[in-house]
Amino acid sequence: MSPMPKRGILEIAAYTPGKSRAAGVAQPIKLSANENPLGCSPAAREAYMAASSRLHLYPDAKTSSLRAAIAAKFNLEPERLIFGAGSDEIFAVAAQTYLGPGDNAVQPEFGFAAWSIAVRATGAEMRSAAEPSYVADVDTLLAAVDERTRIVFIANPANPTGTWLPFSEIERLHDRLPRDVLLVLDGAYAECAYGLEGYSDGLEWSRDKQNVIVTRTFSKIYGLASLRIGWAYAAPAVADAMNRIRLPFSVPSAGEAAAVAALADDAFVERSVALVVQGRRELTNALRHMGLTTLDTAANFVTVRFDDAAKVETELARRGLLVRHLANYNLPDWLRITVGMPTDQARLIEALKEIVSAAPRQ
Repeated sequence: MSPMPKRGILEIAAYTPGKSRAAGVAQPIKLSANENPLGCSPAAREAYMAASSRLHLYPDAKTSSLRAAIAAKFNLEPERLIFGAGSDEIFAVAAQTYLGPGDNAVQPEFGFAAWSIAVRATGAEMRSAAEPSYVADVDTLLAAVDERTRIVFIANPANPTGTWLPFSEIERLHDRLPRDVLLVLDGAYAECAYGLEGYSDGLEWSRDKQNVIVTRTFSKIYGLASLRIGWAYAAPAVADAMNRIRLPFSVPSAGEAAAVAALADDAFVERSVALVVQGRRELTNALRHMGLTTLDTAANFVTVRFDDAAKVETELARRGLLVRHLANYNLPDWLRITVGMPTDQARLIEALKEIVSAAPRQ
């Protein structure tokens, strides 16, 4: 006899992160996890190091300094903010707060893997709505909603596709949802989409909505992935309910100090966004010039189709270039490639030219 996990836990596939190692390669170029190739703000690094003298102390359970900084930066009410170890913990807390056995949540067909893990861990069902042309579709999402639906998840831009919706579609989705269904708007890649016509991160819009939670992260454009700092803005009742079960010390003191400094370094964010915009354009053009199909992306990566994506991933790794095969997203013919530094991206493009030219014609 041994302890048995509750029903359904062993049926959940564990999260698969982007690869960070390549056999026989000491320092591979990692383009598999959508990290910021510029690293993080020097000011954030300095703040992190300065906070290292306080490692023996528990963090501030209310994340007070970061709460105040985010509230001021985005003109938000500080009491409506929720913090967690990355957006992932916030998704898990939302699921624990609003879902139970017999309930369901709805996501686009190629939804972020952490959502399903969070939902199924509560004993609820995750339903996936078809994504024609790999873009989230409001009508198929709404068709999947029934009287047992408690949460609808959507990312804009989306991961792993990089595609996005004009904000009018997010508004249409919300307008047609029952008011007792929580809409979770994942903005992990929001900064990469600023400036696109029709795009909005939804923060200001959500101010008077009682059933919306907008999530953000410091892992992507701010380059603080290893510190695991996520935050969300929600209606007072939603924030209150989730904060009742949120772990009290998920954001470490040194991480909070780094995030406050990163938030203030607008110049670093601007450089990072400029690199993303230029890099995804150049990478997309190069891939399409090779005759490959790519999805239109508003994120910091490009998703591209191959006849044998697994083999291409292996060949790139052999050359010290790590990308993400999307088989676990039911996209076995696709790779996701993070925008990298210009020299790394040039090396990737040359390697792909060799691989594609050597592949047998179909």
